[in-house]
Amino acid sequence: MNDMEHRSYEELVAEAVAAPTEGWDFSWFEGRATEERPSWGYAGLMGERLAAVDSALDLHTGGGEVLNLAPKLPPLMAATEGWPPNVTKASRLLAPRGVVVVASPDDAPLPFADATFDLVTARHPVKAHFTEIARVLRPGGTYFAQHVGPSSVFEVVEYFLGPQPEEVRGGRDPQGEVAEARAAGLDLVDLRAERLRIEFYDIGAVVHFLRKVVWMVPGFTAEAYEPRLRALHARIEREGPFVAHSTRHLIEARKP
Repeated sequence: MNDMEHRSYEELVAEAVAAPTEGWDFSWFEGRATEERPSWGYAGLMGERLAAVDSALDLHTGGGEVLNLAPKLPPLMAATEGWPPNVTKASRLLAPRGVVVVASPDDAPLPFADATFDLVTARHPVKAHFTEIARVLRPGGTYFAQHVGPSSVFEVVEYFLGPQPEEVRGGRDPQGEVAEARAAGLDLVDLRAERLRIEFYDIGAVVHFLRKVVWMVPGFTAEAYEPRLRALHARIEREGPFVAHSTRHLIEARKP
């Protein structure tokens, strides 16, 4: 029996709207939503690579939570983040470990000189700008990342926005990203993809998810989507968890 089962729509939504959204800490969802994790274990693999290089850059670091999981960081370690609240959070978390956190818009050129880093990492970047990644990598350097794949959590997206065109559903295609990486001069080392089950156990979890992952339903507010939210709340109470699926791919590419 879910603890949220007997709470009203108003209570669940109010709690979700009040919850902070900074960083990539998803502990708020405990007991309210579950998501399968990719089998390869990105954080562990990233940590192994960080321990073996002298310089690295973590792109779109969020609040720095994933990077901070690495047991050992290289002597030169930098990170970029585009959202000001996350820049502040990441700086507080990572500065004691010697990480330089740079505020940089997601679509801007990377604020680093050519051939600066042995390794560039990213977990769920907004977009991988492979020309810039190749530019800041040293010869022999590696890009290692976990990307969001095509049509990820589109059961949620299309519940609120309706059917999406194929060019939207097919965005973030791993083969397309491989082609972009090769066009930038990188050689593919590894590519793996998985589709993973997500379950939302109450409407508050859906609201918090859409407030936190803002690009899923642009401009989302609980007020603007109240009729759809109330209908989904009734459906979850009647039928059980709202099921969606995320897509993830692991990509590793090397600069010759």
